Amino acid sequence: MLKSSIDKATGFEKRFENIGTVVFENSVLASKAVAKEIADLIRVKQAQKQPCILGLATGSSPKGLYAELVRLHKEEGLSFKNVVSFNLDEYYPMEPDSVNSYVRFMKELLFNHVDILPENYNIPDGTLSKEEIADYCNAYESKIEALGGIDLQILGIGGNGHIGFNESGSLQNSKTRLVALDHITRVAASHDFSGLNNTPRTAITLGVKKIMEAKRVILMAWGERKSNIIQASVEGPVTNQVPASFLQEHNNATFVLDQAASSKLTRINTPWLVEKVTWTDKLIRKAVLGLAIDLKKPILMLTDADYIENGMSDLLADSGPAYDINIKIFNKLQNTITGWPGGKPNADDSKRPERAEPASKRVLIFSPHPDDDIISMGGTFKRLQEQGHEVHVGYQTSGNIAVADDEALRFASFVCDYNEKFGIDNKEAQSIFKKAKTFLKNKKTSEIDSSDVRYIKGLIRKGEARSTCHYVGVPDSQIHFMELPFYETGSIEKKPLGEIDIQITMDLIEKIKPHQIYAAGDLADPHGTHKVCLDAVFEAVKRLKPKKFMNDCWLWLYRGAWQEWSIDEIEMAVPMGPDQVLEKRKGIFKHQSQKDGVVFQGADSREFWQRAEDRNKETADIYHQLGLSHYAAMEAFVRWMY
Repeated sequence: MLKSSIDKATGFEKRFENIGTVVFENSVLASKAVAKEIADLIRVKQAQKQPCILGLATGSSPKGLYAELVRLHKEEGLSFKNVVSFNLDEYYPMEPDSVNSYVRFMKELLFNHVDILPENYNIPDGTLSKEEIADYCNAYESKIEALGGIDLQILGIGGNGHIGFNESGSLQNSKTRLVALDHITRVAASHDFSGLNNTPRTAITLGVKKIMEAKRVILMAWGERKSNIIQASVEGPVTNQVPASFLQEHNNATFVLDQAASSKLTRINTPWLVEKVTWTDKLIRKAVLGLAIDLKKPILMLTDADYIENGMSDLLADSGPAYDINIKIFNKLQNTITGWPGGKPNADDSKRPERAEPASKRVLIFSPHPDDDIISMGGTFKRLQEQGHEVHVGYQTSGNIAVADDEALRFASFVCDYNEKFGIDNKEAQSIFKKAKTFLKNKKTSEIDSSDVRYIKGLIRKGEARSTCHYVGVPDSQIHFMELPFYETGSIEKKPLGEIDIQITMDLIEKIKPHQIYAAGDLADPHGTHKVCLDAVFEAVKRLKPKKFMNDCWLWLYRGAWQEWSIDEIEMAVPMGPDQVLEKRKGIFKHQSQKDGVVFQGADSREFWQRAEDRNKETADIYHQLGLSHYAAMEAFVRWMY
């Protein structure tokens, strides 16, 4: 399946892409395609009575692949008895039964569910003394060589382009070894370890040389946050600063991507530079706004020469001159700006993003975590309330895993101390807080929170969310804590979206019958909660579509702490003045457990309020650069048509 797709790749793509790339609609389809190639290889080797030597990866990218391989084993009889596997890496030091070990990862996701022989899977040993590591690594490579090398190597890619744990600066002939982890890598992994301080600084990794010697290499990448490094790896120079770029020199390597991960590739991002395109309104807007930003010109200052010199002469021929195109795009962008996100009553709404009627709307804001509402759309949230709309907030998860242990211990200790002095009649509550306090004082680094601790952490976040709503002016009756079950596992690893999650979401929508729904479309969230929550909203809305009230319901998507919509995607931009920016900041500050040290901050060291302000300012600055009015900040939204 993969190879046939690659064979169909046309020549113009290779003008920019130095590695074969296959783009799938989503990671599910992509994972199934990779699983099929692996299954086909295993069966060929079985027919030849030979072992199949697989190089395996960990991390988020191969999870769907392993799930599909397990399905193929259970439902289609795929046997792994002839498979010998070598994992790329392991944190060091690391006990094999630790919740964060790759031994545990591979067993739970693959090995425990298929018939691979225990002696046939190999994972670097994180328990060795440092003195033993060099000999161990040599033996690891020797074992691969004795089997004839790796038949098919699966890779993910780090934000800095690492493959395995071969970080920036690794040499192409590097061997299996102990390495120091890059700060970027540690920050990205820190959500698995409940903070950067607990994240290992070193790891054992298969070297680049052995990866390059594999007969076949498939690198998988999903999501927008991988798009920049994918573009650099595929289209940029071969450099040890981006180790994945070494694969340009491999004779049988393929990058398998979803649409989001491929979004910065030239043929996806600027297809008019690659082939003749049909100039749709959407593509024209993307091209013209991109041109203006690249040239640092207002839209109305773009010239015919600018279009011609930047590969857009076809557009000029079809729709020019430049002045006419510029005016059209300028007006469309200007019409996205509104100070009335719920619609302006008694006004001509033909060129406004939202309807004028009904003048007072029922609004439902879905917030994946208890602070996404105020972080991502706090200015709009407050304005909707101030302009007389009935604003409801649905907090989709408890967000309990994002509360630091010391914060929960402080809370539990306060309650216990209060009880000792004044007494609390509720014996169940006494027990919960005492047990939680004891657990936290003795908790191991890799240990999952007890149910009592999760309850307390959830209480902390509920209190903060309620405080934010009161600050905005939303009453308790319009605050809804949904606690979707997929999230409540107590660990970073969540359950898949389930029927009960969708039903809870549907019930809330049907109860409120909103005219507007706001949902988080921020798919760069590093721990995936936003995507699952968005999938729940999408599925709920689709199922409720036949309901009469849904004819009047519009769904707007906002983005959160991790990224912003591209300027060409924005359909509603809500401006804020300096005072409104400060008001939003105060609302974010209600979430004290998320301030001064965020548990899950991803690769960005700024606090959430700083990210939000910088992102909103950047959006406003881009509008100003393009020749529109200058505001202190802007929150941006895209309408989803269902």
